[in-house]
Amino acid sequence: MPEGSPTLGDVVRRFGAALLAERGDAVTPAQRAVMSALSRCRTATLGGHVYRCDHCGAERIAYNACRDRHCPACLGHKRAAWLEARTAELLPVPYFHVVFTVPAEVAALALGNKKVLYGILFRAAAQTLQRIARDRRHLGATIGFLAVLHTWTQTLRHHPHVHCVVPGGGLAPDGTRWIPSRARFFLPVRLIFDSIETRASRCQRLSGHTKALGTTPWPGCPLALAPREPAPSRAQAAARPRPRKRDARFP
Repeated sequence: MPEGSPTLGDVVRRFGAALLAERGDAVTPAQRAVMSALSRCRTATLGGHVYRCDHCGAERIAYNACRDRHCPACLGHKRAAWLEARTAELLPVPYFHVVFTVPAEVAALALGNKKVLYGILFRAAAQTLQRIARDRRHLGATIGFLAVLHTWTQTLRHHPHVHCVVPGGGLAPDGTRWIPSRARFFLPVRLIFDSIETRASRCQRLSGHTKALGTTPWPGCPLALAPREPAPSRAQAAARPRPRKRDARFP
């Protein structure tokens, strides 16, 4: 950015108060926190340090940065470096963009159970793509891909989802050749949709947790995940009283 050009922090400092007054409660606490960080970035509010020339004695004040991940002035260069590094890893083949997300009810659970829920989402997405791609009816190859977790929308609304960047093809089962996918078609969307539900359920069971059921007391309530109860031993199962046939009832 040319020196002297307005920054995003300048825009927030000039128009932020009017925006908050106009939108009111529509601006979420997360959005307000980001706006506060941007408005203080590289200002005296965050402190700073002084550079002094050893020859002429000229001084220049440099204020500290907010280091917020949404601030292009702070972390924009790191994002560019990351993209450049990933670009160097690309294969000379077409790529496809596949996104996996979760229902709003599961997203609410993720607020208080990030490690468990995000792990399930990643494993289910990976297993879904790999299983369908190995099927000879579709691709018949072993694929690799890059998956990135996003937990917010561009407007900072809570919305966990995984972006997968998938090369259009994979290695043959014997590893000796490349099997390309169709130019504008990777895998059947309907099949991916049906498979991700099955895989997520299986990963959830393997993780040793079950979802707490019931309605949320307030929007976005971080419900807890209850650990799965261990299966009873044979002795415990045998010791349980068995109901008489006439006592068996179904709701």
